Amino acid sequence: MEENAWPMRDCFGVRLSLEEALVNAIKHGNRMEPDKKVYISCELTTDEVTVVIEDQGDGFKLAEVPDPTEDDNLDKPGGRGIMLIRSFMNGFSYNEKGNRLTMHKKLGVENEE
Repeated sequence: MEENAWPMRDCFGVRLSLEEALVNAIKHGNRMEPDKKVYISCELTTDEVTVVIEDQGDGFKLAEVPDPTEDDNLDKPGGRGIMLIRSFMNGFSYNEKGNRLTMHKKLGVENEE
């Protein structure tokens, strides 16, 4: 991405989103089970990146994830990965099962959500 002159903010946001998604897949999806795998695919063009991360867990419902900005959750560690992905990526979605995340970012385009 840096080689294609992507802005530092975009590079940072994609990296942070990727890191958060991987942690979620390993920790929450696969429940830290060493025999389970996480699959990653990435498509990078000069002006867009799409990343797909799939774990072997049971999945989850996005609507059931607690809002980290609610008063009861402000002092709790963790729980901000999806919020960060939402902030930095232009779009993201989960499959119906909830174990495969697809997220994308367009060069220099602020969040569309």
